[in-house]
Amino acid sequence: MSGNPPASFRTCPGDRYPPGATVVADGVNFSIYSRYATQVELLLFAAVDSPLPFQVIPLEARIHRAFFFWHVLVVELPPGTYYAWRIDGPDTLPQSGFRFDRDKVLVDPWTRGVSSVLWDRARACRPGDNVSTSLRGVIESGDYDWGDDEPLGCIRPERTIIYELHVSGFTRHPDAGVQAPGTFRGVIEKIPYLMELGITHVELMPVMAFDEQDVPAGVAALGLRNYWGYSTHSYFSPHPGYCVSTDAGAHAREFRDMVKALHAAGIGVILDVVFNHTAEGGADGPVINFKGIGNESYYHLDFADRSKYRDYTGCGNTVNCNHPMVAKFILECLEYWVREMHVDGFRFDLASVLSRGEDGEPLYHAPVLWNIEFSNVLSETRVIAEAWDAAGLYQVGDFPGYRWGEWNGRYRDVIRRFVRGDRGLLGEVAQRISGNSDLYQGADRMPTNSINFITCHDGFTLYDLVSYNSKHNEANGEDNRDGNNNSLSWNCGVEGDTEDTEITGLRRQQAKNFMAILLLSQGIPMITAGDEVLHSQQGNNNPWCQDNELGWFDWGLVESNADMLRFTQLMVAFRKRHPCVAHARFLTGELRDGYWFPDITWHGEQLNTPSWGDSDGQVLAVTLGAVEPWEEDLHIMMNMSEQPRRCALPGIAGRDWHRALDTSMASPGDVLMPARQPLLDASSYKVAARSVVVFEAR
Repeated sequence: MSGNPPASFRTCPGDRYPPGATVVADGVNFSIYSRYATQVELLLFAAVDSPLPFQVIPLEARIHRAFFFWHVLVVELPPGTYYAWRIDGPDTLPQSGFRFDRDKVLVDPWTRGVSSVLWDRARACRPGDNVSTSLRGVIESGDYDWGDDEPLGCIRPERTIIYELHVSGFTRHPDAGVQAPGTFRGVIEKIPYLMELGITHVELMPVMAFDEQDVPAGVAALGLRNYWGYSTHSYFSPHPGYCVSTDAGAHAREFRDMVKALHAAGIGVILDVVFNHTAEGGADGPVINFKGIGNESYYHLDFADRSKYRDYTGCGNTVNCNHPMVAKFILECLEYWVREMHVDGFRFDLASVLSRGEDGEPLYHAPVLWNIEFSNVLSETRVIAEAWDAAGLYQVGDFPGYRWGEWNGRYRDVIRRFVRGDRGLLGEVAQRISGNSDLYQGADRMPTNSINFITCHDGFTLYDLVSYNSKHNEANGEDNRDGNNNSLSWNCGVEGDTEDTEITGLRRQQAKNFMAILLLSQGIPMITAGDEVLHSQQGNNNPWCQDNELGWFDWGLVESNADMLRFTQLMVAFRKRHPCVAHARFLTGELRDGYWFPDITWHGEQLNTPSWGDSDGQVLAVTLGAVEPWEEDLHIMMNMSEQPRRCALPGIAGRDWHRALDTSMASPGDVLMPARQPLLDASSYKVAARSVVVFEAR
């Protein structure tokens, strides 16, 4: 608010819909769901840092309650005003599961903007009033000139190439050279880089407002904070820390500016969303919103003792996603980000939690998942599941729904093993790179249901995957107990940094092998930001709290590892140029009239003789027939053994094979555009040890 606020604003009963703070003709309508509340107060603050409210509005049940909603209209209240709630109710733990706390100030779960300027997590955990250190929502006008911008539904799934990045970490490094490091505006400044890379979508790690103070005591003692953002508290609000302005009313505008700019560059926006748990943690965690509004509705509680939380996430609490009110909240939130913020899709963290019913057991017809599947507003968006949770539920290949994409952990694991040199994997490797028909075809799904990845934010970077056998997470302050203990990695002979040029050369070649196989596989590829320049986290495979150069994108590597960046850019361009590596439907192996080859044919070192039953097999070749007769056919050879192998190429009357890729060669010979591809004047090719080779026929 500007100027001195009046002593009070006049109020009317208001309406129960929509939830949140909504600007209407007469002022602002407030509504909040709390089924068992007995006392509710609305608090209005004059400024972002006001320690006390200038007006407290008590709500009376007979006037301000309709069904399970409490509501009030504050006449002539201007946008930009900050607000929060106090809610009281029965105190009947453990039998009820209630956690009402009259002393705690609650941020509105539906708020469109939130301020954390005064926030103190510790005060929200302890008994007593925390009004002077609470989170506050802001009344956001919703005004924004989108021009002709719309969500990018025009990019077909099979043409999608995803780039996972951390909004802050992408531009925080001193070498980033941006005016607004660590913000949505910083991402805008790096759009030319994203365009040169050639990706079609960015997948942003959590950007909904989260609690940076949510870290264990040992981690906090090192001065570390929650960097990744998997600790959401305000699901309709952009994270304040990614905004230039401290005015929460401007945060939505800054996010929209980023989306609009990315769309203008032809790049879609996918949000990593965390509906499986919240920042409120377990029984000893803070009261922020959901606990004090409807703990018994929003969370899975222990059957025998409802003062305890069932934890399927490893984070202290689990959201009760298929409670009717919670499912409605999730769907309305997603639709808001599409309708009002123009995002193009969502990746759901630990998505198997969303399939659990109110009793905690998995449901194939989980209401919240099918509501998302059938939502008209979400019909053109990408919905991607991390199809497992921390309690052992693993649903890769069987996640409920038909259009859900899945982070394909089975693809990641077998390709990691194959490239590091494990033997006897050829049959499964073939399944994974040809579209995962064993996982999806029988359920009437498609190759694009598979999100293929080698690395993601969680685990080793690509360069660390070829540089470390074991995790090195000591910097996290948890005695190296955190993070995955089985990374399926290989250090190429020495653990960590080395000046041995033979080893560093092999590591580069292995990184190129991974990138090449990823971008030659049917399905949707996802690249992790920094892998294209061989960013290292020094063996830390869980840098969730490392808001420093360890976790930031190192822009100095763009020059020092320009060969790997070039390789990735050209491989992305190669994928875009060849539809035969990005089919919308499963391959059949059948030959069509007018074509040289079937859509897929498997080989070993000799033609048409793949070594499916060879327990020592490490060589696999495949011919991909062109989608249209005038396009190039491709012949791909992968030799992950320690010795070179001579592999045959099929003959083609009237066409010749041209070498497009050989990961054993130094840049710029490793990957070549068509005009520079040498002709192969032979019927076979010597494939170097641990390398991938691709020929184009024309």
